[in-house]
Amino acid sequence: MTAILERRESTSMWGRFCNWTTSTENRLYIGWFGVLMIPTLLTATSIFIIAFIAAPPVDIDGIREPVSGSLLFGNNIISGAIIPTSAAIGLHFYPIWEAASVDEWLYNGGPYELFFLHFLLGVACYMGREWELSFRLGMRPLVEKRALV
Repeated sequence: MTAILERRESTSMWGRFCNWTTSTENRLYIGWFGVLMIPTLLTATSIFIIAFIAAPPVDIDGIREPVSGSLLFGNNIISGAIIPTSAAIGLHFYPIWEAASVDEWLYNGGPYELFFLHFLLGVACYMGREWELSFRLGMRPLVEKRALV
């Protein structure tokens, strides 16, 4: 009896991850844009839910008169909102680490900016993921061209 030995190619964990990520055989295509899209959209979704339920009032006009939009501060599903960033900050990037305290960051509308920027990046990555899938399948990426125009 003759035994045939099959030599297995040893691939690293990173190589297997790369092959799995860019494989078009998966039920849902992930791709490299998906590696960035999934965490950003999950972050945006969780921040939206948390802020919609429990965000404190925000000084939207910069005149020290806070506006509340969360459910815990008396709003219902219809009147609830995530209040935008304070006008006193302007159109500046306002991360948590730039604020003197978390209370100041919440008071100036930090959750809105956190949600919005993560959502914007997630949508851009979704479009990139569509392009990447069409590239892997050898198609012409017309959907992204039309969406960007």
